[in-house]
Amino acid sequence: MAETEKVEIMNFDQEGYLEDGKALYETGQKMAAMADKIADEGYDAIFLMGVGGTWDELMQLEYLMNKFGDKDLEVYLIHAAEWNVSGHKRMTEKSVVLTASESGTTPEVLEAVKKMKEMGIRVIAMTSPEGPIGQAVGAEGCVKMASDHGSGGCEKGYYLADCFGLRLLYRRGCFPKYDLFIEQTKDIWKDLLDIRKKFEPKAEELAKKYALAPYTMFVGSGALWGETILFAMCILEEMQWKRTRYITSADFFHGTLELVEKDVPVFLFKGEDECRKLDERVEAFLTNFADRTKDEDIVVIDTAEYAIPGLDDDFRVIVSPWILTILTTDRLARYYETVTKHNLKYRRYYHQFDY
Repeated sequence: MAETEKVEIMNFDQEGYLEDGKALYETGQKMAAMADKIADEGYDAIFLMGVGGTWDELMQLEYLMNKFGDKDLEVYLIHAAEWNVSGHKRMTEKSVVLTASESGTTPEVLEAVKKMKEMGIRVIAMTSPEGPIGQAVGAEGCVKMASDHGSGGCEKGYYLADCFGLRLLYRRGCFPKYDLFIEQTKDIWKDLLDIRKKFEPKAEELAKKYALAPYTMFVGSGALWGETILFAMCILEEMQWKRTRYITSADFFHGTLELVEKDVPVFLFKGEDECRKLDERVEAFLTNFADRTKDEDIVVIDTAEYAIPGLDDDFRVIVSPWILTILTTDRLARYYETVTKHNLKYRRYYHQFDY
């Protein structure tokens, strides 16, 4: 993307990011090997477990495994805190759990992992082997994230989770192009860097317009729904103390539409899957019928507008959450921070004391 080559990315280590991408390929191979081992051993159900942001991040894999999987595949997205108090009647000693924890200390996940290991359930964790969760899982089930230069965001976790989940689908005969997908995304980090450069001026513009808005709506669907929640909740609510409302395109017309009015910004994240039809319905309403909304208060971010040369169209739905996270959770968040003057790392309650 020649027109963006000289664009600087604020607070971003470009060379370090590309190094991280190279390391991620090798880590992805480890995730695939773990999936092969599980496929060889057999399993009755796959559980994707997280809390907060990790729960949101795993939504895209739940979507993909259900989209591409066969009718006999059982995939469940579970919240660790809820599982700790209620369990899941479908989980057995033949089940497999995939979880993640960047800190390696997430208490709800740690409690759940310990209980699951006692039950003889196989657990795969994307976390530090030295942390409490990594220790509870054991070396055979722990995959450390690739080196992190502090640049980039959830796309790294998405990539590794997809290497695991899509490999399982490949072994079931549901995703025969797995090897081609891995080959075509091996150097995708260069393309994601160029997308950042293209979006950088837009991120600054949007932040200046909307970072101080008292209330903002975020609408998404399908493969992008988890990332929609993550940006609105984890970034804007937790890290920026902004009041938000996140709603699916499918549910937008059942309550939320009545709150669309002048000076209430609405962000619509348009995806590239079958739910795009639902996104387009929301977009049509916002532009044609919501007469109380100014045009400038409607922001449509369409992942289809960001090209990745050499990537088959069949794979666009898989990388669409990767694209959205670099646009929002990474770049837009950085510019919100400059406008609000609220450091993204500052918390009032979260991880400040036991509660």
